[in-house]
Amino acid sequence: GKENVDSRHSRGRGGETTRFHTVNVAQPVRFSRKCPTGWHHYEGTASCYRVYLNGENYWDAVQTCQRVNGSLATFTADQELRFILAQEWDLEEKTFVRKDQHRFWVGYQYVITNRNHSLEGHWEVAYKGSSEVFLPPDPIFGSAMSENENVLCAQLQCFHFPTLRHHGLHSWYAENCYEKSSFLCKRSQTCVDIKDNIVDEGYYFTPKGNDPCLSCTCHNGEPEMCVAALCERPQGCQQYRKDPKECCKFTCLDP
Repeated sequence: GKENVDSRHSRGRGGETTRFHTVNVAQPVRFSRKCPTGWHHYEGTASCYRVYLNGENYWDAVQTCQRVNGSLATFTADQELRFILAQEWDLEEKTFVRKDQHRFWVGYQYVITNRNHSLEGHWEVAYKGSSEVFLPPDPIFGSAMSENENVLCAQLQCFHFPTLRHHGLHSWYAENCYEKSSFLCKRSQTCVDIKDNIVDEGYYFTPKGNDPCLSCTCHNGEPEMCVAALCERPQGCQQYRKDPKECCKFTCLDP
């Protein structure tokens, strides 16, 4: 992304100095690192994972994950879950983290269908259209439940001690979604453009968002060094609509 200018001098006619500028244009580069710093890579799903320790409620955690081009983690198979449980996450002593165990928001919700003698319900993936096939077993119900809540949010409890961690010991909790907790984000190791195409490292693309005229370089799975084009409004059209996925493409709404 750097522009190197090499100024070379030579003598022109009349003795004046002539400057020649050699500009090296940035070429696509492949980076060896598959995940950004602070993320753990799992080859089985070509995904990156990161625990955020700042305590947030479920809905704020969803938005934080989306801002880093990801979502709250869901799992495709037992092997992926075992990978998560075996990791030594960079945990600090904070309000939301105990020394021997820790709980994270993950991308499932427990829908209550019956409140008679015992709570009955079922797990759902929080994001419709997800291809995940793994659903948690029956949960432990959290202490902060409200009688009015029909949807609870999933917390995965892991253990910090190495022996417990490597044996995959864990628990699933259905908790009030407005409780604050650490959370686990999952994202693709590569960039995804506005049309859901996979983008290789070092190549230009338009990231998902509200600006189809943005052009960025894919670096470590994130858009960097972005530039934007400005569009002239369509001529001879009073009312128009911008195409959300095509730069400078308009639909005229005049009669």
